[in-house]
Amino acid sequence: MTIQSQTSTPMQAALADAIQDYIEANPKSHVQHSKAAEVLPGGNTRTVLYSNPFPITLTSAKGCYVTSLDGKTYIDYLGEFTAGLYGHSHPVLRESIEVALNSGWVRGGHIEQEEELARLICNRFPSIELIRFANSGTEANLYAISVARAISGKKKIMVFEGGYHGGVFVFSGSAPSPITAPFDFVLAPYNDWEATLALLEQNREDLACILIEPMQGSGGCIPASVDFLRALQAWAEKNDTLFILDEVMTSRMSGGGLQEVYGLKPDLTTLGKYIGGGFSFGAFGGRKDIMDCFNPSQPNYISHAGTFNNNIFTMSAGVAGYGKVFTPQAAQDLSRRGEKLRSRLNKLAEKESFPMQFTGVGSLMNVHMYSGEIKSIKDSNRGNMDLRNLFYFDMLKEGIWAARRGMLNLSLPMGDVEFEQLANAVACFIDKRKGIVT
Repeated sequence: MTIQSQTSTPMQAALADAIQDYIEANPKSHVQHSKAAEVLPGGNTRTVLYSNPFPITLTSAKGCYVTSLDGKTYIDYLGEFTAGLYGHSHPVLRESIEVALNSGWVRGGHIEQEEELARLICNRFPSIELIRFANSGTEANLYAISVARAISGKKKIMVFEGGYHGGVFVFSGSAPSPITAPFDFVLAPYNDWEATLALLEQNREDLACILIEPMQGSGGCIPASVDFLRALQAWAEKNDTLFILDEVMTSRMSGGGLQEVYGLKPDLTTLGKYIGGGFSFGAFGGRKDIMDCFNPSQPNYISHAGTFNNNIFTMSAGVAGYGKVFTPQAAQDLSRRGEKLRSRLNKLAEKESFPMQFTGVGSLMNVHMYSGEIKSIKDSNRGNMDLRNLFYFDMLKEGIWAARRGMLNLSLPMGDVEFEQLANAVACFIDKRKGIVT
């Protein structure tokens, strides 16, 4: 495969050269992708992992490093899109998994670990009085939305531009994805209270719930303002509408997630990602009077099924990780380190007046090739996408494994050595590419 350079700008020429270098450096991944394309559409079963001209295939991982089929090792700043908080093969989690493995799995009955993990979560989140498990954040949000509609008798759900609540709840463009679940959504502008308030009042009579990420993850690690979140919660409480906080990504920001940091108390919270210790995980929980509708010992209960909701591997790894490793103090420490690293990276760009910034909260961040204020996906979309693509390819050359869309996430095994390598890679990128920025 060869990239034909018929570009009209230095930026486009640089990107074409970077892609050609990538192709030449990863021949085995190219062959593997071609094989996969014979049985998978586009050689892919998870869209976010696809990357033109073909994705790199990974063969192993250890600590905070991953190794490719082509023999190159990278610092894992992708962190499995926040699910890889513990890194790879953490000894405490490994031990719990080995115990589970030796005890037999797919039992088809209650297990002690489901109660243990549920208690750990409820103890950390005062807003979660009762909780139920699922297999992903997507499922968790689907159930939270569905129960809000069921108990309220109302049909509409407010979501926000740039929001992502799972594979069937994508609101990144001007219209929902064509495979978004067919609910009656009210799409509001993120971080714009006046425009959102108008939509709230317009739909007051039939609004079952407000669903929001306190920091949009897939949308570019864009935090909601605390005032915006508090105003939404207050309006919901006053108008008999459930306030649902999607903390699938942001629960790692403190012992009790961003709701603890911001002083929020949602009616329902959805969780996912790392809490399962690297295994499939989702959860939704909140007020007892809401969650009791799932109590099968009560009349007229709502059934909630799922073969693997309480699978032994997720429950065991979850208890070990959440109970022994990722303590509230560990969460606080990681967030503090992330804030310091993000500030350092932003100062590198500011020093050179380079049109780049890193947004985020705590241990999660996303690069944007834009110098102005970023409060929503509309601001982010003003960035230079060619430059962001160059960033991805340049980071790979420097041994940094990140998301193509620019997301970088910290994991617990990372230390000063890994932070220094990222900072040096970013400084190198700025120095190398500042001459083609207009």
